[in-house]
Amino acid sequence: MSTLVSAPTRFRRSRLRRQKRLRDLVAETRLDPSMLILPVFVDANVTAPSEIASLPGHARLPVRDIPRIAERASGAGIGGLLLFGLPTEKDEHGENAADPLGPVPTALRALREPSPGLVLIADVCLCEYTTHGHCGVVTREGAIDNDATLPFLAAAARVYAEAGADVVAPSDMMDGRVAAIREELDAAGLPEAAILAYSAKYASSFYGPFRDAADCAPRFGDRAGYQMDPRNGREALGEIAADIDEGADMVMVKPAGPYLDVIAAARGRFDVPLAAYQVSGEYAALHAAAARGWIDLRRGALESLTGIARAGADMIVTYFALDAATWIRER
Repeated sequence: MSTLVSAPTRFRRSRLRRQKRLRDLVAETRLDPSMLILPVFVDANVTAPSEIASLPGHARLPVRDIPRIAERASGAGIGGLLLFGLPTEKDEHGENAADPLGPVPTALRALREPSPGLVLIADVCLCEYTTHGHCGVVTREGAIDNDATLPFLAAAARVYAEAGADVVAPSDMMDGRVAAIREELDAAGLPEAAILAYSAKYASSFYGPFRDAADCAPRFGDRAGYQMDPRNGREALGEIAADIDEGADMVMVKPAGPYLDVIAAARGRFDVPLAAYQVSGEYAALHAAAARGWIDLRRGALESLTGIARAGADMIVTYFALDAATWIRER
């Protein structure tokens, strides 16, 4: 006759899982709307919201609609907005990125008074402003001219800070751009403007919907020559260290989901605030699976955001920001 042996009662960790209030009390990772950043597309070519098919729930917005989305974000308790611009004209060098009357500076001026509770972040890159869709100046041979790109990035960052950006966020991955931007901001009497560097930005396949939304897909080649190789992890730590040394106040890993190991390694090595970008492809994939009934969108989105926070991100740029803020409060 067999005898049933129960597990020693003093080791039952399930005691703290049996009720939601207990699970909430002992949770190691906690999401809060204030750590979420909402990407916003400011389009100088539209007079009404233009839906983005590959990013359900998002649209390219005219400047006049930006205060409205900011009001929603502020009401939801979201920490900030990350602004991207679509100009009326493009050129080979992306000079309109620094146009004081361009979509991003105009939106920043419109937001300064209505949105005192939001951190306003301006993405700094040339890809939306160049005819070729690359993030920097292109040589006759089709290569990126790193050093020739820096003055254009620095000028754009200065214009955004002058228009009211709390933070400028270079996403181009040019070597030395943080130092060039810091020097430009300081020389312009803008030492309080912070820099959030996209320090470990990978040449990822998960950017497709964003490139559709921002009309910035490369017209030739790809960005593997200046964005990071997905096979490399240790290199990311070197990129982050270099940006901090040049004056970055915050750093970012992009994309987030496929690079949780990089986020965790960065958190363990550096003490500066760490952001992670849950990119358009991650968002679109969850929506596509949910639309087919394969996953629960709410649970899947919150689980993915929790994983990013658990890896060590202090801030998360996510297209789920508005929905997630509501779900977090309800939960």
